[in-house]
Amino acid sequence: MSPTTPGPREGHRKPRVAVVFGGKSSEHAISCVTAGSVLAAIDRDAYDVVPIGIATDGRWVLESGDPDRLRIEAPDRLPEVDGDRASIALAPEASSTDLVVTEPAQPPHTLGEVDVVFPLLHGPWGEDGTIQGMFEMAGVRYVGAGVLASAVSMDKAYMKVVLAAAGLPVLPSTTVTARQWAQDQVACRERAAELGYPLFAKPARGGSSIGISKVHDASELDGALEEAMRYDPKVLLEAYAADAREVECGVLQALDGTPETSLPAEIRISGEHEFYDFAAKYLPEEHTELDVPADLDEAVTAQIQDMSVRAFEAVDCEGLARVDFFVLPDGRVVVNEINTMPGFTPTSMYPRMWAATGVDYPALVDRLLQLALRRDTGLR
Repeated sequence: MSPTTPGPREGHRKPRVAVVFGGKSSEHAISCVTAGSVLAAIDRDAYDVVPIGIATDGRWVLESGDPDRLRIEAPDRLPEVDGDRASIALAPEASSTDLVVTEPAQPPHTLGEVDVVFPLLHGPWGEDGTIQGMFEMAGVRYVGAGVLASAVSMDKAYMKVVLAAAGLPVLPSTTVTARQWAQDQVACRERAAELGYPLFAKPARGGSSIGISKVHDASELDGALEEAMRYDPKVLLEAYAADAREVECGVLQALDGTPETSLPAEIRISGEHEFYDFAAKYLPEEHTELDVPADLDEAVTAQIQDMSVRAFEAVDCEGLARVDFFVLPDGRVVVNEINTMPGFTPTSMYPRMWAATGVDYPALVDRLLQLALRRDTGLR
């Protein structure tokens, strides 16, 4: 592929899109759900689509393109990549971007050149710069953030450092690693106490609210750290923003690269949920209300949109991002985090915000693919 690879409506053939999903992280099922939605939305008259699943053990397979197979049917019936399918990989030649399928007792056969990859992976080993680095080495175009932006944004501790350096307000926090906890639990508890209770304990490089606990007092800290360390040996302890409103804003680049912002939306949690946990996010019977757009003063909306662009540019992001905020009772706005591959089903906040702004789901998918097809494969 050269930097002048034509877009879907300009070349002699439709661009081939490899939709990659699943992965080894704890967010495997959510990635499958996202992929099902994107596979259903891609315009097959404009693109050839190859669904590629990454099994939980890391094997790449040629997956089914049936979106119905990738839905959450029940809390205990989450979708998963079928690891028994035919294995697939990029061709080993340095100049090739062919996908090669290998099956037991069969010679490898190729699916042809890949023009762009749509990596719909959430969490480590997919959203954190690792797979982006592989695509960069292979000279393959892909949707979304590059290596640096993916890595920085995935690690909540370093994300806060970068955002604060860019002059963006963030909540106070500290990190506790498994090594620090093993060596000096007293010191770790003292650092937590300096933040005050309640606080949140989060896997530093996780998402979908998996492994997160609200720690009401010191008696709950040890258990919360142990729970978070089930998913990441590095834990972020973060101050609690009491009575804050949770507001999100989408960022999407125009075809000339200019970052544009959606109307913000607000998440309101009720029932037994104290925060926006996994069940509140993904199980429809749970008590979650999404106000799209959010009921905010024009000045606050403008501030959130401006800070979203600043956060996007601070981490050197590309393509898309969702920036999450807390609007405090005194009116101050602080950045919670930036997510370089947000939930991407039609009912997820990111697509819903853009739909309210005038960009529907199929158009959103097409814009991201067009952006990826237009960018260079070298240093940018």
